[in-house]
Amino acid sequence: MTQPAAKRLILIVDDDQLLLEFLGEVLRHAGYETALASSAEAALELVAQREPDMALLDIHMPGMSGLDLAKRLHAETAVPFMFLSGSGDSESGKQAAAYGAVGYVVKPVDEGRLMPAFEAGLARADEIRQLRRTELNLNAALAAGRETSLAVGLLMGKFQTDRNTAFEVLRDHARSSRRKINEIASQLLLAEETLNGLHGAFLNRAKTTK
Repeated sequence: MTQPAAKRLILIVDDDQLLLEFLGEVLRHAGYETALASSAEAALELVAQREPDMALLDIHMPGMSGLDLAKRLHAETAVPFMFLSGSGDSESGKQAAAYGAVGYVVKPVDEGRLMPAFEAGLARADEIRQLRRTELNLNAALAAGRETSLAVGLLMGKFQTDRNTAFEVLRDHARSSRRKINEIASQLLLAEETLNGLHGAFLNRAKTTK
């Protein structure tokens, strides 16, 4: 069971005022902080002020629908969302998944069905967040590794040395300057790129002055 942490903010969007207040009361009682909006437009204003940890969206609303709001949230923010649906058939589940929802709650809503479905969706959203963090960290590590490898190759060519020696010199320099090895590697590659650019500029200048 997902435990609310530090009053996680839940945005609830529904044009039915009674249902909106009921959902807000149930989630507050469960330990969550809530933000209520009776339209998609009002919801976007609230999101601009503070991004919630989860959004619970009614599908059918006047003006911008919950589906259109979901598209905006998916394209412009990292806010996970669930749908409030009047149908619990498989098509509703497929539609929710197609829009990127982490789940849906079937109307009419009662507390006994709401919380298990909501917390399952929130747990899924947390899993997705963790996967994204892992992917970002992996991409950063791969990029740093590529820069270091390129810098080692550059040193090997410049000083006619082997890979191990080049890497050890680069590592020792990073340690002595109390910087990360990939920072030194990036700086080295940038300097080489600048020198190559200047070399080309000098060659062009020599041609034009002949």
